[in-house]
Amino acid sequence: MSERDIDVVVLGATGVTGRRVAAYLSERAPAAGRTWAAAARDQAQLARVLDEEGVTGAHTLLADVADPGSLSDLASRARVVLDLVGPYTLYGRPVIEACVAAGTHYVDLSGEIPFVRAIVDGFDASAAAAGVKVVQVCGFEALPPDMSVRMAADAARERFGEELESADLEAWVTGPPGLPRASDMISGGTLQSIVAVAGADGADTVSDPAALIGEPGVAAGVRARSPITLAPRRGHTGDVIAPMAPAPFINPAVIHRSGALAGTPPLRYREGIALGGHVATLPLRVAGAGALTATQVALRGLTRAGAGPRRRVAGALGRALPGSGFGPAADRLHAWRWGMRTYARTTGGHELEVTVDGEAHPGYLATARMIGEAGLLLASDGATPERFGCVTPSIALGSASAPSFEHAGVRFSVSA
Repeated sequence: MSERDIDVVVLGATGVTGRRVAAYLSERAPAAGRTWAAAARDQAQLARVLDEEGVTGAHTLLADVADPGSLSDLASRARVVLDLVGPYTLYGRPVIEACVAAGTHYVDLSGEIPFVRAIVDGFDASAAAAGVKVVQVCGFEALPPDMSVRMAADAARERFGEELESADLEAWVTGPPGLPRASDMISGGTLQSIVAVAGADGADTVSDPAALIGEPGVAAGVRARSPITLAPRRGHTGDVIAPMAPAPFINPAVIHRSGALAGTPPLRYREGIALGGHVATLPLRVAGAGALTATQVALRGLTRAGAGPRRRVAGALGRALPGSGFGPAADRLHAWRWGMRTYARTTGGHELEVTVDGEAHPGYLATARMIGEAGLLLASDGATPERFGCVTPSIALGSASAPSFEHAGVRFSVSA
């Protein structure tokens, strides 16, 4: 890749998240000594979006996921392609094919676990042989949780010579002041991705914590040790813990694949959103957790339905729900704070905590910055481990890369 003229390309730079990746790289890439380009299928729209984001002088490329030749040209010029064109179940495979063929690292934000499994099955061996990293689910889902558990596992080995027995992750999010808006929490693109998962082949694997593990023995150990549960529970500090949003079926599969790739034994992993507050609000918080649980139970039930009914329901939802242009307003992206705390326990009984503190909207602005930073790391020789194939964020980037995400407003710390 030494002859490539562009380090990082943002494909889909006109989308809700892609435009913010472009804005981040326009400031961060020069400081990191890297080149970047924005790519989309419509030159006029791309120019307008970059102008709206205050991005000037950017190198631009034309590429269309329906045009294999344009994808091949794009991949042949880049060291890393950041794919922001979803739903990935519908549009991701041609981009991955072009990147693996060209020897180019690939990164996306897919939370569509059946699609991720299909890519692992179809490209892991060829990507590894080509020295390519195919890194999926590399935003708010699942980079911070995956990195947190991997940092805890690495610390357990370094400090105690032990493996992790369990890890409980509790997340929190604080929105901007004022009345919340419907578009604040989830975009049309995310909703359409959920619909795509529900209607896809292999949808019944969504709630399998071992969905991304190919070795039957390891997969069986994960299923026995760490089933995905949806019931509300009390957290380590007494908060009510609700199922993770937008779906509790994404991070576990990634984290357990990371463990399998790292050769660590299966651990018990649980996660959720902490609904904290005064004791007087406990009934309301329990009710809120129950409502979130009911939604996720319904989603799981849909993925387990027969193919015909499932696809009909998914099709109806796809027509009824907002499309990819719907998302958080620009003035609602910055005044967010969020965080995660992972309570880990080793096989010898030692305890570790990994804390994540983040700023900006977690699903869109923070995610855009994180995937942008991941692209810069992958484009830098020697900055990440020499591990190739279809790999998870923590395996692709390594826990030692965690300090780099401070540039993206995300800070990791480990304490014993």
